[in-house]
Amino acid sequence: MKDVRIALLDMNNNQANQGFKNIKEISENFQKQSEENISITGFDVRHKNEIPNIEDFDIFISSGGPGNPHREGFEWEQKFADFLDAVYEHNKNNDAKKYLFLICHSFQLASIHWDLGNICKRKSYSFGVQPIHKTEEGEEEFLFKNLPDPFYAVDSRAYQFIEPNLDRFEELEMKMVAIEKSRPHIDLERAIMAVRFSDEIFGTQFHPEANPDGMLENLKDEKNKEAMIENYGMEKYLETVDRINDEDKIVLTQSQILPQFLSDANKNILKQKTATA
Repeated sequence: MKDVRIALLDMNNNQANQGFKNIKEISENFQKQSEENISITGFDVRHKNEIPNIEDFDIFISSGGPGNPHREGFEWEQKFADFLDAVYEHNKNNDAKKYLFLICHSFQLASIHWDLGNICKRKSYSFGVQPIHKTEEGEEEFLFKNLPDPFYAVDSRAYQFIEPNLDRFEELEMKMVAIEKSRPHIDLERAIMAVRFSDEIFGTQFHPEANPDGMLENLKDEKNKEAMIENYGMEKYLETVDRINDEDKIVLTQSQILPQFLSDANKNILKQKTATA
């Protein structure tokens, strides 16, 4: 029996967070359903400066988190940048690949690190369940294959990724696979919501790990509730709360993206381990 080792990177800087709890639950469900020996290890990146050694793990999931994604002079920032480069370079130079999923804050950090566009502060904090639209390349993205267009996901951010550097995307062979909904009445560029950084590295601005219970828990926070009402209006807020358990919205997204990522990574890792055994 082969071992598959998962590292979970907690980017919440010692703040209580539903997202990391959800990521752990999805990883543990995968562990229970798997025939392989799956180990799961957590790393507190921002609060304790913990970072996994990439040689010790096969799969990495890096969470969302609060605050400014631009450099502020903390020790963990360079460690995380080195970690991104290590995974990327390892995959370029080795047949046995490492798989990495980057969520929200981690997605912003990676997009800044690889100089993919303008990651700037939004005019107001965004929180809510919103439609995510696939791009043309997103139509081919296997992690989205069982999702409609648009699909629905939890959005929770003070920053946004706009004005993509198309030359850089082309140079690195990265793909924009999802964008936020079109709002013709607002003269603002649509934000990038997901990027295929490489065959093994994927990232989302939205929260694919979110579930209805976590969303309702987050709405107990007055800041989130106010942000949602400000962005979408009271009627939309009430409708979202009413329809939060709908099978075709965040329940569907949670059941597809991260489980599909883990399943595919696991399959490829086992194939490689068998070939080299």
